[in-house]
Amino acid sequence: MSQFLALLIICYPSKIDALYHKWIAGPKNQYGEQVWDQNSIQKNPDGCIRVLSKFVPKNTTDITQNILYTMEINCSDQVFRDIAVGSNKFNEFKNNDSEWKDPNGDKLILGVIDQVCFFIN
Repeated sequence: MSQFLALLIICYPSKIDALYHKWIAGPKNQYGEQVWDQNSIQKNPDGCIRVLSKFVPKNTTDITQNILYTMEINCSDQVFRDIAVGSNKFNEFKNNDSEWKDPNGDKLILGVIDQVCFFIN
């Protein structure tokens, strides 16, 4: 049995890698840092990019904790939308009515958009 498992791991390493996040540091501000998961990037049929992202506050308390986002990015228009949000796990609260938003100068979101779009191209 253990030989089969070892063979499976050797033959399918990409499937196993997909289980792990590869967090890429994004911009920081006085409140914390926005990071995104390089292993989660998916290109949607409409050309937009879906990626997992999280805000990591500078100081974590019961009130201020990591905020997890599943976001879509339209690289050509430099806009985004949050598909789901969570505090304990990704996609905890789905946002079915999400509209495309302009980052409106938010350096954390702009940084993630720039980094993800550069990485995908």
